[in-house]
Amino acid sequence: MSSTPATTATAVAAAAPALPDPRVCERARLSRDARFDGLFFTAVRSTGIYCRPVCPAPAPLAANVDYYPSAAAAEAAGFRPCLRCRPELAPEDGSWRRGDAVVARALALIDQGFLAGRPLAELAARLAVGERQLRRLFVQHVGAAPLGVHGTRRLLFAKQLLTETPLPVTDVALAAGFGSLRRFNDAFLQAYAMPPRRLRRELREAPVATAGNCLVLRLGYRPPYDFPAMLDFLRGRALPGIETVDAHGYARTIGTAQAPAWLRVGAWPAARGRAVHALRLELHGVPPAQLAGTVQRVRRMFDLDADPDAIATVLAGDARLQPLLARHPGLRIPGGWDGLEIAVRAVIGQQVSVAAARTLTARLVQRHGAAVALAGAPALDRIFPDAAVLAGCDLDGLGLTGARIATLRAVARALLAGDAGFDAGQTLEQFTAAWSALPGIGPWTAHYLALRALGHPDAFPAGDLVLQKAVPADGSRLDERALRARAEGWRPWRGYAVMHLWRDAAQATPAGAAARKSTAGPARPGDATEAAAATSHRRGNLEIPA
Repeated sequence: MSSTPATTATAVAAAAPALPDPRVCERARLSRDARFDGLFFTAVRSTGIYCRPVCPAPAPLAANVDYYPSAAAAEAAGFRPCLRCRPELAPEDGSWRRGDAVVARALALIDQGFLAGRPLAELAARLAVGERQLRRLFVQHVGAAPLGVHGTRRLLFAKQLLTETPLPVTDVALAAGFGSLRRFNDAFLQAYAMPPRRLRRELREAPVATAGNCLVLRLGYRPPYDFPAMLDFLRGRALPGIETVDAHGYARTIGTAQAPAWLRVGAWPAARGRAVHALRLELHGVPPAQLAGTVQRVRRMFDLDADPDAIATVLAGDARLQPLLARHPGLRIPGGWDGLEIAVRAVIGQQVSVAAARTLTARLVQRHGAAVALAGAPALDRIFPDAAVLAGCDLDGLGLTGARIATLRAVARALLAGDAGFDAGQTLEQFTAAWSALPGIGPWTAHYLALRALGHPDAFPAGDLVLQKAVPADGSRLDERALRARAEGWRPWRGYAVMHLWRDAAQATPAGAAARKSTAGPARPGDATEAAAATSHRRGNLEIPA
């Protein structure tokens, strides 16, 4: 960077957003409190280096320290990332970067690579704001302009690949979104005052040894994180040929029939007897150009950027939720790898148990999913069919009703036509309105898709009878209006309240009730399929939906 910390820190700090109280930041960095990882960064003026609050290096004097709300803000002020604590491993600030705020949606689009080859004006237009306003909002909340955030994220991802993998520098440049090695080298040298190859020479740790074309990356999170609960949820819904779940991790196929790949997610092993707040991601056969997108999808699927303290601060104000938060403080929203896949599961799961939905979906996958052979993963032999396949394939004889088949076709065609989708730039209202307009899809299903396909923290299927019965906890039931009113105090984290209540209801149900089914409620005019879908989540066994 052309600016130095001394000359630019004051200018950036003047426009920076509010941080936690400086005394809180000071205590957090001195105690290396992992709950604050990613919520702020510590910049040391005497060295020109910025660190995570958990950095193991000796703590600098308070007089030499400045605090920044993001890595991009610290780099905009001229600081370089620490090679020891590695800021690229910090989770994002999940307390405000998710949901419907303009900056939250903009960051989600940047994560998906929107600014790679597109001007800032196009991002602003997608979000229906002016370019100047978007810059102002970013400086206010992130401490850096959108293009600066985009550039920092690319370089930090490149730094992670240089540190953790043996990928050639040319492939690292491609993975980070640079069109040429020369531009990558120039950007890296300007930002970090060293070329990429020198960074590798100065590393303190060697890449994890792997066989074949496997890459291993560390994905950080803020504790607590209930990884066993996440695996339990995914295990009950794992599709044979597509996914496997064991006691230690989750694996699945990704890619296309022409270029299949697979991944596995597990807990990062403890180091020197101390827990490492990260998941271990193994990538097999993923092309360099797809690495960044794959990592972002895994982070969303496993909800790694959530801020448990921020969520608990809001939800613990409700007497019904307080003991649930104490019992499962690290519960996250289990996402899905692909939006279409979640939509298909949700539609097929209407009016049947989770196990039956998995059986029916597995039949569809076996008939229409492309067969693949993946080295090292013999149990993973199918690619989930895409929208073009589902729009025209034969779905008769699978055990699906005519209404379910019609809805599946409508979903596939809507995705192909662009009438509905999983664009991160949508608000929750826009998303649910588009999906509810499809035949057989109503508010319940639309919110369920927002919860699991988008990972939207405020998605709330208020028509769910399990929730309506679970909130009173005395055998009574809230109607939909009363439940919505009660949940107003849970915003913007209603989705997490849903997961806690579903889990509590499932745990309170006798094991023998899992085989029972309830009767259907009356269908609403013009929305018969959605009423049947809601019925499947109003059954006596209180199962969490498919």
